[in-house]
Amino acid sequence: MKLWRSPLAWTFFASAVLLVGVGGWLLADPATSRSDALKTGGLAGGAIVALYALWLNDRRRRVEERRQDIERQRHELESQRAELDRERVADERFAKSVELLGHAADQVRVGAMHALAGLARSRPEYTQTVLDVLCSYLRRPFDVNQSSSSARVDDDGQPDPERERELTVRLTAQRLVADLLPSRDAEGPAYDLDLTSATLEYFDLSGKLVGGLLLRYASLRSSTNLSGCRFKGRVYFTAAGTGSSRLVGYFRCRGTVFESHAWFSGTTFAEGAEFTETTFAGRTTFKDATFVKNAEFTDVTASDSLDLRRTSFEGQTDLRFASLPESVSLYNTRVRSEKDIQLPAGWELEDLRDGEARIVSKVGK
Repeated sequence: MKLWRSPLAWTFFASAVLLVGVGGWLLADPATSRSDALKTGGLAGGAIVALYALWLNDRRRRVEERRQDIERQRHELESQRAELDRERVADERFAKSVELLGHAADQVRVGAMHALAGLARSRPEYTQTVLDVLCSYLRRPFDVNQSSSSARVDDDGQPDPERERELTVRLTAQRLVADLLPSRDAEGPAYDLDLTSATLEYFDLSGKLVGGLLLRYASLRSSTNLSGCRFKGRVYFTAAGTGSSRLVGYFRCRGTVFESHAWFSGTTFAEGAEFTETTFAGRTTFKDATFVKNAEFTDVTASDSLDLRRTSFEGQTDLRFASLPESVSLYNTRVRSEKDIQLPAGWELEDLRDGEARIVSKVGK
């Protein structure tokens, strides 16, 4: 019974029937020779076998396609499983590293930070999260008064090793933050940094591409270098303060591009501040800011609006902007009369009491 269920058996049977039927029918015709009858019958039977062969080949092709499709799906499932395994390992590595940031030993915390940075480099989707974690560490309280070399001592007058180790960890975090940021002209995402109320020392983001930057109420110790940066998002230095620590530091912002808001309202620049050749494309304010030492704004381009209300320049000041917006606020902007003050065309000094003068604009008057 199984034999008669086979397509091959039925093919041979149909071929034989056609051979006999066609051959017999032609042999009945006196005009047809026996050889022609057998040849024609053989061709009819062979056609059935050829049709079966074509069907069989098509079936094999479809089976092979299904096999390849199943193999492809298997590879995709294996790839997805491997990716899930990598994600699981990355999540575990991330969680363990974050946990170790609270370890008492400074070398363990440094190792955890490098592990996080390595994770961000191998899996770019973690970069913003890792930067958030490193910034969160830098926002931890750190005694500003104890961060200077003269004050970083114990009861016996010796350097406090605990604060020295903590400073080393914080400097590592700052360096890794800068290393994870793309270069200024890179194509790709621009990452945000939230360093609100952070205490930073030798903070250097020079030549980097940054999204938004929050440095509200931050303490910027020693030198701060933002030269050559490109900020695509809003930047806030509101009520931040610069100071000196191990060395007398400066605020360097040379050739920087601010594509959006740049807020320096209430910021205190305790040492020299340089904004030479910087571009402010969005709204910019230095309202209530204080420049204790020299301030350089040579060849600065401001495109949107510039707010200098109640800004105080106490040292040598160069305000020779390359271009100024139509909207410039100069209400009670003060300088020291005895200092060298360089102003753009249309700005003048109006003497006040106690050696002070204020900047006024004669444009449009």
